[in-house]
Amino acid sequence: MDVIIFIGIGILAGILSGMFGIGGGIIIVPALMYLCGFSQLKAQGTSLAVMLPPVGIAAFTYYYKKGQVDLKAGILICIFIVVGSLFGAKIANNIPTLILKKTFGVLMILISLKMIFSE
Repeated sequence: MDVIIFIGIGILAGILSGMFGIGGGIIIVPALMYLCGFSQLKAQGTSLAVMLPPVGIAAFTYYYKKGQVDLKAGILICIFIVVGSLFGAKIANNIPTLILKKTFGVLMILISLKMIFSE
């Protein structure tokens, strides 16, 4: 079941990355925490594994040495971010800018509220 969730997170992060230029901290970290039961640190470490090539080699190495990375999750999410980002880019380029802006704002509010009011 985790494999399907990791693939879903990758596709969602890819679509939203393609649409809004986001993915890692805003989508992957909360999704791993709330859908997969990862700790905050493990979710952050795994998110860094996904973004490793362009962004986080130093931070990823530190998290990995501390045991706070799930490589299986990171690899699956990474693969499916590529797939999802193509769809997200296509969606973003075919909807009005105002709708895109408002949708992004609502997404950020919902994720913020979930993080603020959960334990």
